[in-house]
Amino acid sequence: MDLQDAHGWLADILDEISIQFQKVPGSAIFLRYVKSSYQNDPVRSAVELFLFLFAVRYLLAPKYSTSKKSYVQLTDEEIDELVDEWVPEPLVAPQTAFEEAENEKRPVIVGPTGPKSRLSNGRMVTNVASLNFYNLAGNEALKEKAIQTLRTYGVGPCGPPGFYGTQDVHMKIEADIATHLGTTSCIVYAQAFSTISSVIPAFSKRGDIVVADKAVNFAIRKGMQISRSTVRWYEHNDMEDLQNVLASVVKEQAGKPLTRRFIITEGLFENIGDMVDLVRIMELKQRYKFRLILDETWSFGVLGRTGAGVTEHQAVNVREVDMLVGSLAGPLCAGGGFCAGSSEIVEHQRLSASAYTFSAALPAMLATTASEVLAMLESQGELLSTVRENTKTMWSQLDPRSEWVYCTSAIENPMMILVLKPEVVASRRLSFADQEPLLQEMVDEALVNGVMMTRLKSMPRGINVTAKEVGWELQPALKVCVTMGLSRKEIERTGTIIRHAITKVMKARR
Repeated sequence: MDLQDAHGWLADILDEISIQFQKVPGSAIFLRYVKSSYQNDPVRSAVELFLFLFAVRYLLAPKYSTSKKSYVQLTDEEIDELVDEWVPEPLVAPQTAFEEAENEKRPVIVGPTGPKSRLSNGRMVTNVASLNFYNLAGNEALKEKAIQTLRTYGVGPCGPPGFYGTQDVHMKIEADIATHLGTTSCIVYAQAFSTISSVIPAFSKRGDIVVADKAVNFAIRKGMQISRSTVRWYEHNDMEDLQNVLASVVKEQAGKPLTRRFIITEGLFENIGDMVDLVRIMELKQRYKFRLILDETWSFGVLGRTGAGVTEHQAVNVREVDMLVGSLAGPLCAGGGFCAGSSEIVEHQRLSASAYTFSAALPAMLATTASEVLAMLESQGELLSTVRENTKTMWSQLDPRSEWVYCTSAIENPMMILVLKPEVVASRRLSFADQEPLLQEMVDEALVNGVMMTRLKSMPRGINVTAKEVGWELQPALKVCVTMGLSRKEIERTGTIIRHAITKVMKARR
């Protein structure tokens, strides 16, 4: 058979197939559809053919039984033996002897908290252990406003913000914060701790990259853990190390699929008290194309001319900060937290942030209290100036005059973190475990002399977690919170008592 005969034979077969296909009912309609589809959109015909073949392949694929048991069969005796041997891991680590002793001696305040507080044993002490910087806990105008709100709205909204939990006072506090900061929009959460730990996983997911300061607080660490993002650490407040980490991340990701990248830091660091170099971070953020999540839990209401935070204090354009997170529960003596930014950033959280979506909304009286305090900070500049003067006075009694401790906090921070000097630690060979009971003795000695302060505390490590896995070890320290509720002389006397308590304990331990 030559080529011409083969061609004729093939043509005859195709004609016969065409004749037989045309005898099938509906074949003419199908042919017209295919011709029309091919003429107008050949890609569509190709896609439909692929889907048809895929469906045929799927239907003809072998089926696997889900009831087939592929695991090892165990006898009842073996199961009972494994159950008897299993020991559940405890939810929390057992208390140490030091923690038990501390709990037994813990002072209990009876009645309202203020610069002068009464303990359960009847003693009146000077309270520099609470975050009542502006003495707002005893403000009668705020109390009256809270009572009026309570009578109007009740105790709580009893529902998440997206399900009948949002009230007009919530929208007002969001607008007040946005106006106070100078941002486009704001969202308010019911709890300060869960704000940052929900904001981070709402934007950063598995595969995204987070570059964080090693000294960030526990809430930020939980947010990064929940997000399952890749975390890269840089040395605390070390801008050169931050630049090196950012540059290495950019180099490693070159040519790879695009991922979201974030820098996370604090305004005033909870665990150290010092201030972030925000101007430098903004330069690096823009150079390496990272987004910035700034936690102003301890700087909002403290820094700046009107208490707007580190952005106001360092003259940084707040709209260049992608997400600004803050607390209404600390210096403002209200409750809840917030995240301010662009309208797109805020609206995304209303559906994606777990603490906003699944938690009951902020009680109305806390929302109105926060609004009133913001108005006070804007109109009464003496609140901020008095606290700053008292902070300087306390500094003068402790940091330069004590031979045992020094303050790691910024001079503008009313929450003073006092740590043992390196030469003292080295000369006495004090480990972190040795320093904790030593600092607690200083706290107890100050309380004997009428001053109640506290130690810097954080969540303990998880069970079987090492310092290397944590990434950073909390430095044992004393914490002294300055308040405007004390006069200059009372601040000087309090600082003197604390200094003498430290000296007495250290000399007794020679």
